[in-house]
Amino acid sequence: MSSAADPEHREDEEAPLAGDDEDTGAQVAPIVRLEEVAVTTGEEEEDAILDLKAKLYRFDKDGNQWKERGAGTVKFLKHKKTGKVRLVMRQSKTLKICANHLVLPKMTVQEHAGNEKSCVWHATDFADGELKEELFCIRFASIENNKLFMEKFQEVAESQSPEEESKEATEAAGLLDKLSVGEKSEAEAPAATKSDTLKEAEAPAEEKAEETAPDVKGKKKDD
Repeated sequence: MSSAADPEHREDEEAPLAGDDEDTGAQVAPIVRLEEVAVTTGEEEEDAILDLKAKLYRFDKDGNQWKERGAGTVKFLKHKKTGKVRLVMRQSKTLKICANHLVLPKMTVQEHAGNEKSCVWHATDFADGELKEELFCIRFASIENNKLFMEKFQEVAESQSPEEESKEATEAAGLLDKLSVGEKSEAEAPAATKSDTLKEAEAPAEEKAEETAPDVKGKKKDD
């Protein structure tokens, strides 16, 4: 009879290898040791006085259209010591900053023409690491959130001291080293020019809302 038919031989072949289910108690040291690192957001010295989800757009003057800036959380952050308030918005997944500017006394916010869930305002923004004059439009999921944002925006702007605005302008001048003369002139444009730009951006929304409203499909996101 062949060995393949031998039951004892088959049991030897089918027997589990020693140590398969046995705990030897051996400990293996990790190849790489990861140390705990403290992560800072730059918001540690500030308190959030408003926190809402929204989608942000900026007006592209060259293309004469709104471009999506990002979707995420917009906050008003008040500094614990100075009392200054800035608007900060980060994209929900990447946490990349898409808006970052102080709320100053002369700032105003207006409801976007033809859309009760959106509003627009001008600001000298620092989200890209340099000061840029921007026309922003923000859209919320509800009319109530939009009204809440606008009310808080105006409340904060009116609470800021006019004297502090000139100080901020002086401090911000140090951040303009990388900007050209032309970019400085645009950033320091008078309020009348800003208002004209705002009207120009809003005018098409009344006549052709589908072409200029931020919720039009196919708009390209900023890089």
